[in-house]
Amino acid sequence: MSIYVGNLSYEVTLQDITNVFAEYGSVKRVQLPTDRETGRMRGFGFVEMDTETEETAAIEALDGAEWMGRDLKVNKARPREDRNFSGGGDRRGGGNRTSRRY
Repeated sequence: MSIYVGNLSYEVTLQDITNVFAEYGSVKRVQLPTDRETGRMRGFGFVEMDTETEETAAIEALDGAEWMGRDLKVNKARPREDRNFSGGGDRRGGGNRTSRRY
């Protein structure tokens, strides 16, 4: 399981997140996605802890808490959705249009 942490300050570091979540148990991994073009942090991240009990304790304690001037949004991370673009037309943007004239 993984924890979603949203509404993060753009100044936050991996060490900052690790220190906060370590108060609730052992932190296995922290991910802070960055924008591909600018390299700037995107304002959210993911934390994995050793046990579900530790993750639940962290979620309950930190969801809605103010940290670094922001109200955190902390909950169980949902599985990543498949980004298959096959539905609804083709990449040319034609959708259901036809090329016939009446």
